[in-house]
Amino acid sequence: MHKTLSLNMFEGEQMLALETSAFRDAMAKLGAAVNIVTTGTQAHPVGFTASAVCSVTDTPPTLLVCLKRESRARPAFTEGGPLCVNVLSAAQQALSSHFSGPTTMEDRFAVGHWTTLATGAPVLEEAVATFDCRISQIVEVGTHSVMFGIVEALRINQHVGGLVYFNRAYHSLPHTAS
Repeated sequence: MHKTLSLNMFEGEQMLALETSAFRDAMAKLGAAVNIVTTGTQAHPVGFTASAVCSVTDTPPTLLVCLKRESRARPAFTEGGPLCVNVLSAAQQALSSHFSGPTTMEDRFAVGHWTTLATGAPVLEEAVATFDCRISQIVEVGTHSVMFGIVEALRINQHVGGLVYFNRAYHSLPHTAS
């Protein structure tokens, strides 16, 4: 059974906004990789769990990350600052939950093995892939900050499967040979 919601707009009428709950229900069907996004340094790390991450262009290699403006991590992300996207593996579901909970930043980074690449932002050694970026632009849209990062370094782990979030649940993706 399909649920269809539509907005009709007639000449002279304003389009009504979709109900927030209907929009969220539909977006739950848009599966996405699970990531830990970091900034700061190994001495003063900041990080959060994100699924709103995507490629923008490959010339120059650029991605975007969306972060709720009310997040306590938000003030640490600034234009020109580091931003590192660590793509999680199927075995790292607990780490995702750990970084999305009420734990302190210090406690978040007590789990996993952290290092750095080009920008100095914390890099998760066990990540499926790592995109170490410099923030080129931050655009405020509604309740979120959209951060654009130009990739300065990357690392790929060829031997693990991925973790995605779909329909409000985690799902493991198997490792496949390239």
